[in-house]
Amino acid sequence: MPKTRLNVSLDQDLAEFAKVFAAENRTSVADMVTQCLLTLKRRVEGEYVEQIFAHPAFEQAMEEAQTKLRTGSAQWHSYDEVFED
Repeated sequence: MPKTRLNVSLDQDLAEFAKVFAAENRTSVADMVTQCLLTLKRRVEGEYVEQIFAHPAFEQAMEEAQTKLRTGSAQWHSYDEVFED
């Protein structure tokens, strides 16, 4: 889907928190805002994907992935290694 610009004003402390949180989680503030708005949109439209995110196994997998990324213990593979025939 094509992207568009939206100018949003935030309190300074909230903006700084968003930047730090995004950097720690290897994402962007724009992606964080997009995910929050998508969650709100789905809730308003009656689509509940929270069941997937609330599943204990999903939560554990996400925590493990974040820990590996933060500690630098994640193993990276090339495209060819992942998708070789």
